[in-house]
Amino acid sequence: MTDFPVSQAHHQSFEGIRQQDEEGHEFWSARDLAPLLEYQDWRNFLQVVDKARLACEQSGQSVADHFGDTNKMVTIGSNAQRSVPDVHLSRYACYLIVQNGDPSKPVIANGQTYFAIQTRRQELANDAAFGQLSEDEKRLAIRNELAQHNKYLAAAAAEAGVENGTDFAIFQDHGYRGLYGGLGAKAIHAHKGLKKSQKILDHMGSTELAANLFRATQTEEKLRRDGVRGKQQANQTHFEVGKKVRDTIRDLGGTMPEDLPTPESSIKQLEKAQQKRIEKKKP
Repeated sequence: MTDFPVSQAHHQSFEGIRQQDEEGHEFWSARDLAPLLEYQDWRNFLQVVDKARLACEQSGQSVADHFGDTNKMVTIGSNAQRSVPDVHLSRYACYLIVQNGDPSKPVIANGQTYFAIQTRRQELANDAAFGQLSEDEKRLAIRNELAQHNKYLAAAAAEAGVENGTDFAIFQDHGYRGLYGGLGAKAIHAHKGLKKSQKILDHMGSTELAANLFRATQTEEKLRRDGVRGKQQANQTHFEVGKKVRDTIRDLGGTMPEDLPTPESSIKQLEKAQQKRIEKKKP
């Protein structure tokens, strides 16, 4: 399979083998997914599925909710059929499988980005309440989620050898440079025209915050999954993930993060306004 744009061929191929059960829930057949990811040997593909099951368990998710062991009828010689083992996979399970696949396969490299983006989109699409939020409310929600995930990222970076505050600042800068086309934290700060005391994450719109959330979550997972060790390797990993997110935004026709508008109100101002509204509602 050739190396093609995520937004076109991957949508046609990955989404093309999606199925629905009787209740309307989407799923993928592992038997259908294996050849699409260029695994011709079922036993070899099962090893990847087993790794994905373990990753699912370690992430605190219910394995049974994402991996359903079943059987599938396949046609053999003379149009006869026989039952073979299969696994029904959720979108998240497919994402974990491509994340644990052979990175030397171009289809796996593209698939890693595709499924991660689509999984995040599905999560947001399924959250009706999120879709009804105003832009300011979305900013608050994503900023709070990003603050939490930055703690997880810091822990993963520490395990990799990012030892102190200075090291972590350099590590973070590499992620920004990957995502912002070479712009580090100071350059982004200047680009937004912020004061020295103002934090760049507090002056981002929901789209820009979402891109940074994606960068943080994917870097944390990659650091742990690949067992990255050493400051330089951790920094390079963060840069590469940031760049991959940037490339995906470009492939999808999105606006580069540095070109997105800077909101007039900071997150701090929104939090104060929100708190005032809460106080007014109190009896």
